[in-house]
Amino acid sequence: MKNLLILTPMLALVFMLTSCENSPKVEDPKKVAEDHNDAKFKATNESDAQFLVNAAEIHLEEIKLGELAQTSGTMLEVKKLGEMMKTDHAKSLKDLQGLAAQKQVTLPMAITEDGQTSYNKLMDKKGVAFDKAYSEMSVSGHKSAIEKFDKASTTVTDPDIKAWASSMLPTLRAHLDASMTCQKNCEKMR
Repeated sequence: MKNLLILTPMLALVFMLTSCENSPKVEDPKKVAEDHNDAKFKATNESDAQFLVNAAEIHLEEIKLGELAQTSGTMLEVKKLGEMMKTDHAKSLKDLQGLAAQKQVTLPMAITEDGQTSYNKLMDKKGVAFDKAYSEMSVSGHKSAIEKFDKASTTVTDPDIKAWASSMLPTLRAHLDASMTCQKNCEKMR
């Protein structure tokens, strides 16, 4: 009887731990899209599809961060930058979704884990600290996006995707300029 009293709590703990491990984990939307595309395309087209997935990830993140900047920013310039990001990236995402549908490429339809991590970091900031962090994140994100789109504009094999990547570069460069100006103005704040 004494052994049964000792084993019962241990068995209950083992059951709880194993049942927690079996709970379904929500899969990252980017990973789901990549898995769909891996199954559909050959290696040459797969890199084109991957670029479109990466572009969607960028747009989804910029839209969500732009919305947050509009509500949490303290400087008018930050709010306007957020509005521009949300508006421009939403339009570009719509164009991208049309292109992806034409090419039968699966895109993530929600912000990815990396995007959510960036969003959560900004959510923790308040006041001028938020403004500085958002503008810094926008500068960094657009430098990275320009690099990816510039590379795609020369290495992508599909002519429609290549043309779309090239057409996005002026907008991304304008976003970088606006983000850098905002960042400089935020740095002046205390």
